[in-house]
Amino acid sequence: MPSPADRPSSAASGPVPAANSPASGTRRTRRRLVALRLTVAGLGVAAGSALLQLLWPPPDRSSSQTALVRPDQLASPPSRPVTVLVLGLDGDRRGAANNGAAPPGPANSDAMLLVRINPKGPLQVLSLPTELAVRLPGQQTFQPLGGLYRQGGVALSADVVRELVGLAPEQPDRYVVLPREALRHLVDSVGSLELSPDRPMRYEDRRQRYRIALEAGLQPMTGEKVEQMLRFRDPVWGEAGRRDVVQLVIPTLVEAMARPEMISQWPSLVGQLEGKVETNLSRSELLSLLAVTLSRPKAIRFSTLPLAPRQRPDQPLRQIDPRAPEPYWPPASP
Repeated sequence: MPSPADRPSSAASGPVPAANSPASGTRRTRRRLVALRLTVAGLGVAAGSALLQLLWPPPDRSSSQTALVRPDQLASPPSRPVTVLVLGLDGDRRGAANNGAAPPGPANSDAMLLVRINPKGPLQVLSLPTELAVRLPGQQTFQPLGGLYRQGGVALSADVVRELVGLAPEQPDRYVVLPREALRHLVDSVGSLELSPDRPMRYEDRRQRYRIALEAGLQPMTGEKVEQMLRFRDPVWGEAGRRDVVQLVIPTLVEAMARPEMISQWPSLVGQLEGKVETNLSRSELLSLLAVTLSRPKAIRFSTLPLAPRQRPDQPLRQIDPRAPEPYWPPASP
């Protein structure tokens, strides 16, 4: 199983075996395999799409004729677990030419998650560190995992994630790209979220005219405030702190989405979100995954791709901890 950078030597990487060692030969073989697989970037996202049509039964027309009061009335569940790659962008809108963030330019992924929706088990969420060092075939330098979207969109991001985590060739089954506007709309659709920052969060970028000003303590947060909380980068904890915030926001959001008064609104809300997100999920498929997720809003399990310790405080890129056991992606619970 290759590491994000095929675990080669670099200033940010750690010691590497000698060139004539068995481990070095294995890694060279893996590097060639990765290069071969990534030359077909994009095929992984589309692969198996025909088979996926067997996952979902035809929509239940009767549900549109009755009042929706339970999540399981939204749609029938899929026949097996479905893995979805979720990319949160630093761009404000879908297709925006400039992200209005740092570094400026086309959008980067500032949050990356693998989400497994299991009709017979808990929701499983794997955080993928955006600062993970990756090196693409034919390139000499490392780059952050979160920067791949800027280069090759969903296809390249999905192919690299598949190699990192050891997914089957046809996975991830689906993807969702969530710009900041879509996040705000989603939160505002449920009213607000009760969240409790553990410290004041303050940041100002005058060039971009962007300001974060949050107080510590429990408080209702609109979509704009939740966006600020997720974008805040603590000077000590950095990207790891952002991942911790994501793990606070997701359960609160799912519970708010599962409130009885929200269930009947989801067919309409899904339609509103279609123009704000990029996804290969159809409306009926998304309602099917919502039906499973909202039926058990407290059944969420988080894990994170393990990173090696920093070698210096200002180290911008990290690699996977070579001591971490595989697989990194937990198997589906029964």
